[in-house]
Amino acid sequence: MAVQYARPDMIVDLDKVVAERSSGKKRVPRLLVWLLKKITHIDYINSFLGIGYEGVEFCVECIKYLNINLQVEGLENLPEKGRYTFVSNHPLGGIDGVALGAIIGTRYDGHIRYLLNDLLMNVKGLAKLGVPINKLGGQSRELAKLIGDAFASDDQMIIFPAGQCSRKTNGVIQDHEWGKACVSFSTRSGRDIVPIHFVAQNSPRFYRIDKICKLLHIKFNLPMLFLPSELVRAKGSTFRVVIGQPIPCSHFDSSKSPAEWAAWLRAKAYEL
Repeated sequence: MAVQYARPDMIVDLDKVVAERSSGKKRVPRLLVWLLKKITHIDYINSFLGIGYEGVEFCVECIKYLNINLQVEGLENLPEKGRYTFVSNHPLGGIDGVALGAIIGTRYDGHIRYLLNDLLMNVKGLAKLGVPINKLGGQSRELAKLIGDAFASDDQMIIFPAGQCSRKTNGVIQDHEWGKACVSFSTRSGRDIVPIHFVAQNSPRFYRIDKICKLLHIKFNLPMLFLPSELVRAKGSTFRVVIGQPIPCSHFDSSKSPAEWAAWLRAKAYEL
């Protein structure tokens, strides 16, 4: 019997997503699609998506749905007025982004934007807040303009400068190096930057899969397929979120390159 959703247009049609991403290539076997559905817990996830929440309400209700407890420190560091870039480490690859959307979005009356990849843009409840960074190609002028327009807007920007969730490196779970765009676009648009440290980690299984991929030189981002499973595993968890003080955009002067300032910001976030 087919599941009835209040908003069937809001769910993720995994068959359609796979078909679109494999367009022009060899057809993906049905068994593999079935396995992907099991790995991603898509039925459980769609049971929430099908309710129809959008924007910041989506983030707030998702945290409730998963019974996540957020211990937030430094709420007083969220200024009442102004345009800011909130930069954070990315330990979980899913619920951390939703959690920051709930915290910051509630503080600023829903006026937030994320940079989202094309897979996350398929989550329609979240897509309303997203700037699609993969749709136009990583180096395109159109993409630079799209991101520039978002930074020039009155919305608060939430950025995970590593571009992917944390991995275990030399026994330590941490982000890869942070991209310089968070600094260059913020200074160009006159935004002060607020560092955030999200204290959390995925399951040991996630890091084992990543390690196996590295040992076998598998280029495909297999761990990414397990991120929805990690989100479901996080049900009932408690996470600590530390918000630092705003850093004036004038601080990021020519004494360092944007890449060096991004590395400095990364260290600053982890010190919180």
